[in-house]
Amino acid sequence: MNLFRTYIKQSITLLLLTFAVLSFGQSNDQVFMIGEKEKAYERLVGQCTDILLGVCDNSMETAYDKWSTMLYDIEKYAEKSEFDIKGIKIWINVFWNPDGTVKNIIYYPKPNSKNMNFDDLSLFFSSFIAEYQLDLSNSTCFSHYGSASFPTFAKGIPAQEK
Repeated sequence: MNLFRTYIKQSITLLLLTFAVLSFGQSNDQVFMIGEKEKAYERLVGQCTDILLGVCDNSMETAYDKWSTMLYDIEKYAEKSEFDIKGIKIWINVFWNPDGTVKNIIYYPKPNSKNMNFDDLSLFFSSFIAEYQLDLSNSTCFSHYGSASFPTFAKGIPAQEK
């Protein structure tokens, strides 16, 4: 019976995430796996030539803090949405608009990631994009390619919660 309740709860959560994505007008063109839409990915890489480190005045500490805080925020959003991301390990490329809103998330699961339906993860990221804004701006779009594992096990409290 407990397993059935968990299944129903996760199904409802995914349904709500789907409605949230549709109501915000987000499309699957904003979130996809590396290798799915190569031309769109190549366009993004060509358009968003500035990188997070450069936007942070080449401060590794600042760039790392911004990246870590965003990953922590993804984790907190997952908890709020009752979406289980624990055990997910991915390579991820995030592209931001000049105002710090997320333009695109392109990712690929690592071999040691938990097995799941990654279409659900794409829906989750689409919902996250609709609500998230990095506290940075730039004259053009910018990006960062990195790795993410959940839970993040972030040490201390991210800067925005201090």
